[in-house]
Amino acid sequence: MVGSSSGEKQPKYQRIADTLKAAIDAGEYRAGDRLPGENDLMDAYGVARMTARQALGVLQSEGIAEARRGAGVFVRDFRPLRRRGIQRLAQGQWGSGRSIWSADIDSRSLVVDQVSVTEQGAPEHVARVLGVDPGEPMCVRHRRFVLDGKPVLLSTSYLPAGLVAGTAITREDTGPGGTYARLAEIGAKPVHFREEVRSRMPGAEEAARLELSAGTPVILICRTAFADEGQVVELNEMTLDAASYVLEYDFDA
Repeated sequence: MVGSSSGEKQPKYQRIADTLKAAIDAGEYRAGDRLPGENDLMDAYGVARMTARQALGVLQSEGIAEARRGAGVFVRDFRPLRRRGIQRLAQGQWGSGRSIWSADIDSRSLVVDQVSVTEQGAPEHVARVLGVDPGEPMCVRHRRFVLDGKPVLLSTSYLPAGLVAGTAITREDTGPGGTYARLAEIGAKPVHFREEVRSRMPGAEEAARLELSAGTPVILICRTAFADEGQVVELNEMTLDAASYVLEYDFDA
């Protein structure tokens, strides 16, 4: 029961959702456990079905629970991925042949699928960042990252086609250390990165490819990689399942 006046102003569905979240935090429901269904909540709280449905929807939209068709709503058992924004891009990571993802996932299972590598003309916004004319040939790398069986990120990288021609960057498998290690081998080693972060609701294709629950937003990270003298060697546009990530930035004052 919520005793504060501010709490009483909350919609009924939100108060029910808060009660369920408190029960999850207290360990009454653990990862993988089934939560009370709509009928259970209707009986327990004396509310309409729509109110009960909205309460469960809050937990799903916040990434706390997930609906399983024909089975109910369950406490999500996927552990959020802690993305270490600085450590993962250190030269000591990709320069030693390790994937930049290895800084984040520890021993968890990562699969990269839906990979395609094509040559396309640079869209206007990409051309502007790379300092080239729109339509300039680009090597475009599309891929999806699936962690512990859950799609968590979509990625599209743009690199100047003339720069990377004849390298493993133009193939699906770029080899140990990935794209940045291959850039270093051709004298275009990234020495500086800039990331811009924002969020929005997903489009239909993004929601399908990331298998998002209704109401789940996405995080957009646009990373620009610079070589010596400020040369832009890659623009990487990433779409992340917001419920699957914690963004961590650790740096000295």
